[in-house]
Amino acid sequence: MQNIKNIWFKLPDKIRFLFIGCVNALISFCFYSIFCIIFGKSNYQLSLILSWMISSIISFTLQKYLVFQSGGNWFREYSKCCITWIFSYILNALFLEICVKYLTLNVFISQIISTFMVAIFTYVLFKNFAFRKSSNLKK
Repeated sequence: MQNIKNIWFKLPDKIRFLFIGCVNALISFCFYSIFCIIFGKSNYQLSLILSWMISSIISFTLQKYLVFQSGGNWFREYSKCCITWIFSYILNALFLEICVKYLTLNVFISQIISTFMVAIFTYVLFKNFAFRKSSNLKK
């Protein structure tokens, strides 16, 4: 197990973020799909916000420990993640709306596209804001 941990943390954080981000996106997409089925596809924005709210705790935990190896204050970092997610959510909701209303794409395909569009933005905010290490402040 220690060998796997050593190999994992030798990977650049961008690669770890990409992998964990895919896991998070899959979890969030599953919640999104379930909510679209429960509430109907026409309520895709409601499904989006509910899926983001539920998957945020899983995402935070995986990012904190498996991507950024942060030992910082849990509450402070979670609060910063919530701020990051607000901006990411707004972008995601905007892209989703454009894909569904103006490009007339399926709500499921639209969410996949939107997720990828927001991923880089989210990485930058996580790295430089939510999980910023104090040594990053001095650079």
